[in-house]
Amino acid sequence: MKRLILTFLALLLLIEEWLWSELTALGNRLSVWLHLLKFDNWLIMASPEIAMAAFILPVLLLAPVQIAALWLAANGQIATGIALLTLAKLFATLLISHMFMLTRDKLLTFPWFASVYTTITHWLEWAHERIRATEAYKRVLQLKHLAAARLDEWWRTG
Repeated sequence: MKRLILTFLALLLLIEEWLWSELTALGNRLSVWLHLLKFDNWLIMASPEIAMAAFILPVLLLAPVQIAALWLAANGQIATGIALLTLAKLFATLLISHMFMLTRDKLLTFPWFASVYTTITHWLEWAHERIRATEAYKRVLQLKHLAAARLDEWWRTG
């Protein structure tokens, strides 16, 4: 049972790492594509209070969508609810990762935020170290690299 749980956690960790980096990169590309660089630069230079508002806004805007998704799932529209929840979570992660990248330094000027950030970062690093040291993680990572190489090869030859 322990091996199964570690394999599951290793897989989740890889997915989380991949999603965060890919969604951050996508947020940067969308910012360029949507001509939001002036806004991004303004936000980087904004006060810590504005930075906090910009960081919290995506959470507040997407909360009703996530509640609606849960309501749909609870009322028999499970596939629709799960699909909406998944899309809302992905979009929220995209926005939050982009906003955090832009506002991190300003957000860390709030002592309470710096404390929460430091605590969460410490625990995540601890957990990630433990999972990365497992054989399950190493195997899943090998599969990830193999799949990436095959996909890359397929794109080049296809």
